[in-house]
Amino acid sequence: MKAQNKRKSGQTMVEYIIIVVIIAVAAIAIFGVFGDTIRNKLGGAVTEIGGDESAADAALSTTSHDFLKDLDR
Repeated sequence: MKAQNKRKSGQTMVEYIIIVVIIAVAAIAIFGVFGDTIRNKLGGAVTEIGGDESAADAALSTTSHDFLKDLDR
């Protein structure tokens, strides 16, 4: 009986890991597609809150494609 319960517990763990991986891949895809929009919105929010305006300008000046190209450096 205990061996069967242990097997089910391991199976459940694998299912949770698969769900987490699917969510992570979906989040990466969403950030890849909407990265520029998200960066613009966050930059505007930083400016409105009264943060460092030069940091917001620097974030807005780069595109997600440039950012992804610079990741491997």
